[in-house]
Amino acid sequence: MTAVLTNKMVVIIATDAPIGVALNTAALLGVGLGRHHDGTVGPDTTDAAGTPHTGMCAYPIPILRADDLRTLRAQAAARADVTIHDMHQVAQQARTYEQMAGTLAGTKPEDIQYLGLALYGPRQSIDSLTGALPLYR
Repeated sequence: MTAVLTNKMVVIIATDAPIGVALNTAALLGVGLGRHHDGTVGPDTTDAAGTPHTGMCAYPIPILRADDLRTLRAQAAARADVTIHDMHQVAQQARTYEQMAGTLAGTKPEDIQYLGLALYGPRQSIDSLTGALPLYR
């Protein structure tokens, strides 16, 4: 029997992000989601031969596209039940985490260029924020 998932995860990539940046952004946002939300990764499994396979994400994660990530982020931030993970050009251009943190600390919010967002929360909240967004293709 499959459990009904009451929460939902989505990743939204900036429409104009080059493919390499988009793939990297999606991967980094997925790691952030998994780190911050218990139960997102299922238990390890085995195949018919007994070969072990590490746990996979228990949620489907649609990858969507959007032009205005700043507005979407602000809308999501206004909801207490939605968790936001973001990826921005400051992080993408930094060579170390420490460099990113230092540069970000000196960057005005209006100067941050978002490459992607990952949202997690109740299905209804996430759908209301992202339901009109197209799939990334």
